[in-house]
Amino acid sequence: QVQVVESGGGLVQPGGSLRLSCAASGFTLEYYSVGWFRQAPGKEREFVGAISPSGDSTDYTDSMKGRSTISRDNAKGTVYLQMSSLKPEDTAVYYCAASWQGGLGSNQISYNYWGQGTQVTVSS
Repeated sequence: QVQVVESGGGLVQPGGSLRLSCAASGFTLEYYSVGWFRQAPGKEREFVGAISPSGDSTDYTDSMKGRSTISRDNAKGTVYLQMSSLKPEDTAVYYCAASWQGGLGSNQISYNYWGQGTQVTVSS
């Protein structure tokens, strides 16, 4: 059974940091590009960033450049999203998704497997 699971969400104060994790079962995550997306209340889900299967390439949406880093440990089958200088507008449900196509696209259609999301709330 294919499953993608995000973890690490929670409540953080503005200016704080948080690291999200993404793990998979039922398929070998290291062969997939992994994207992070988020959906704020009342808004559409949007692209945050992505990492190639080997981890040597990443891409980020402009609002997260310089404030986030996506990395992966293929030995552990885990992908991470490290976020810093968090703002209230970063509050959202964060999703991890895997794409066998291997690219770094922001098109959600290109991602084959999705997690259920983890809530990140930035508030004082």
